[in-house]
Amino acid sequence: MPIGLVKRADGIYIDVGMSQAALTAAVAQVFAAGGYFAGLDYAALMQALYGVGPDLGAVQALRLADAVRVFDAARLALYKPPKVSLAYAEYTFQPLYLEQETLPDGTVIPERPVRLDIDEFVADMWNKGIRFGIDVAAVQAAMASPRAERITFATDLEPAPGRDACVVEVSSDLHRSDAPKARADGRIDLQSFQNRFPQIKANMRLLKKEPCAPGLPGFDLAGRRTEPAPPKDLTLRFLAGEGTEARLLDDGEYLVSTREGFLSVDAKSNRISVTDKIVSLEGVSGRTTGNLQLAGAYEEYGDVQEQRDVTGTDITVHGNVYGNIHSRGGSVALGQNLVGGSVHSVAGAVRVAGVASNAIVYAADGAVTIQRAENCVISGVDVSIEEASNCEIIGDTVRVALAEGCAIAGRNVEVESAGPRRRTEMVIYVLVKDVTQFDAEIADLELRVAALAQANADSQRELDRIAALPDVRRYLALAAKLRTQELVLTPEQGQHLRKIAGAVAEEMKAIQKHKQDLQVGQTQHKLLGDRLARVIEQQAEAAGIARCGLHLASGETMVRTMPFAADTAALRQLPPKELKQRLRGTPSGGQLLFADSAGSLDWHLTARPRPAP
Repeated sequence: MPIGLVKRADGIYIDVGMSQAALTAAVAQVFAAGGYFAGLDYAALMQALYGVGPDLGAVQALRLADAVRVFDAARLALYKPPKVSLAYAEYTFQPLYLEQETLPDGTVIPERPVRLDIDEFVADMWNKGIRFGIDVAAVQAAMASPRAERITFATDLEPAPGRDACVVEVSSDLHRSDAPKARADGRIDLQSFQNRFPQIKANMRLLKKEPCAPGLPGFDLAGRRTEPAPPKDLTLRFLAGEGTEARLLDDGEYLVSTREGFLSVDAKSNRISVTDKIVSLEGVSGRTTGNLQLAGAYEEYGDVQEQRDVTGTDITVHGNVYGNIHSRGGSVALGQNLVGGSVHSVAGAVRVAGVASNAIVYAADGAVTIQRAENCVISGVDVSIEEASNCEIIGDTVRVALAEGCAIAGRNVEVESAGPRRRTEMVIYVLVKDVTQFDAEIADLELRVAALAQANADSQRELDRIAALPDVRRYLALAAKLRTQELVLTPEQGQHLRKIAGAVAEEMKAIQKHKQDLQVGQTQHKLLGDRLARVIEQQAEAAGIARCGLHLASGETMVRTMPFAADTAALRQLPPKELKQRLRGTPSGGQLLFADSAGSLDWHLTARPRPAP
């Protein structure tokens, strides 16, 4: 037996521990020597020589056949050459007969049928180049058939392709859920989706790389090995965009988020990013997104349909808005028109590049900029509008280039041109803070300052009267010259001066008392005057800025002041209906500054003058 084949009591074994090339040579040696394997297990032969078939596990020897026998030359003649094509081989099976035979003793053996043997067939085909891929069951069936039949009895084994490297999702949070949103009270909100824009946490595993796996080789009819195409690999870091990175962990390579945000996939590069902004191209409607409650910034290239709500921060809509925008912070930018909807911004500016019509725009702590507004209620800290028609507008600072039929209120109002629109009047209110709480204190201080001034004046007049008496005047003049040493007295003159001093002693006491009273009075007058000036400054500071600049009245226009008690934010926070009533209602209080169909106005709030020193 060739090396690699072992004969045992129960049959022929093949040593699968040897190389497949050595075993192939051993089997070929048996066939080339005119032998064949009786009771051959063809599947075991294919497994031993080519590794094709079920895994046998850790075995050293595999039973291959019952025995090795010599191929009878007479029977060898029964087997014809096969028809070999590129990837398969065909053989024609038909009934066979042995010719009449006369033995040496004269006995005649008549013609008789003969059958082919599968083990002989395998050996004959091996020697004719068919060493792989015989369909044993099909051959046995054709041999047993009583009719002639041409069959494909052997085929090439095509290489089994390998598995290309790929990525698989490892987080269920990557998928959108368009199911109706369940509210906290158990009811279903049919206007909102469960999770239209999935939010990703930081350090979340998003994708896992499944490495490539090699394919299985194929074999042609001659047993030659055909290698499969190499599998394709991928580099996971090439898929990492902003906010993601590839990490090699203990159980494989993953694409991991490095920040909290929203998932974004670039359709061209397949890069996966996690950004703080949601970018949508589909618009906001009941069909695409439903109402949106977002934790981050949002950019929409489509339209926001009517009765749809979008809540988030830093909201940008490039299409038209017919629904409602609610911003918790950051700016709101509308690239086209706001029609029949509303924008509410808690902190941040609002900009409408197109037309705002029949809309509500409210910026609690930010600026409002609109190109053209019609039939709108607009409130903001700083409001700038190019054209406004039939609108109610309020802000700390309001600038309107062209206003028609509007009611405008602000502390600093600048209008280039204003006039009525059809039957709607044009009115401008200058918001002036009510600072009357300072008036009582100012009036009291003014009275006290005036009283002190009068008392000081009376003391000065009495002092001047006494000092003008002849004896007092002469004594004061001599005393002054003596103090400056312009005059030096003899003893006799000194005695005379003492007589004069005794004569005006009462008057000099009165002068001294009036001087003391005047000094105290002047000090008190200065202190009260300074206090009055401070209160007036506090009143002016509390009143703040109030002005109106109307460059051109192109129709009946009225400008009035409107006192208010608290901060203007309280007025700006009024609901739209109340704000319209406040601005369109009958004015109460305030001062009429302008009422004419032509002309201009430049008015500034005049502060109370400081008291004279």
